[in-house]
Amino acid sequence: MPPSLIDLYCEKHTTPTSPLLNELLRETHLKTLAPQMASGHLQGTLLRFLSRMIRPETVLEIGSFTGYATLCLLEGLLPDGKIHTIEVNQELAYIIEKYIKLAGATDQIHLHIGDAKKIIPTIDATYDLVFIDAGKMHYPQYYDLIIDRVNPGGYILADNVLWDGKVIRTEKDRDTEILDFFNKKIHQDSRVENILLPIRDGLMLARKK
Repeated sequence: MPPSLIDLYCEKHTTPTSPLLNELLRETHLKTLAPQMASGHLQGTLLRFLSRMIRPETVLEIGSFTGYATLCLLEGLLPDGKIHTIEVNQELAYIIEKYIKLAGATDQIHLHIGDAKKIIPTIDATYDLVFIDAGKMHYPQYYDLIIDRVNPGGYILADNVLWDGKVIRTEKDRDTEILDFFNKKIHQDSRVENILLPIRDGLMLARKK
């Protein structure tokens, strides 16, 4: 979905991204079939701000794509902190690894390639911040896998939860039904407080009590 005029206005009045992020976004457009999957300027800046406010020690990202959001989340990470980022597509690993190295973050960012549902249980960590941006069909499962491993006061972010506005339609396809269920699941979970932000394709933000 192309950006609206108000989206463009917001981007125009948002702090510019770094040269490294600009280069990553350019390479993403040149070398992937769905470059719109990258977080991009507006949402990426929000992720940077949230990471800087939260100051996480440990981050889990489910769905790296080419690593744009990963580098945004890196900006608020504590000096001895770690980001575990999971990407199912092996063919994207070379781009992710390239920009992790260019960011000087090889000791802080750990890339896992494979099925997140299998990988998450193998990572021995608890999290201050989790960003979910992978297969939408599996959002409820991802949530169940991570909720008990989010530290009290920690945050969960989930992208694309409005699904091009289809979540409010009476007739829903399967993906939309699952995202609608996921939104309700979080909203009804007494362990968290939440806000659904209409940024880009919808961003669910939940804080564990």
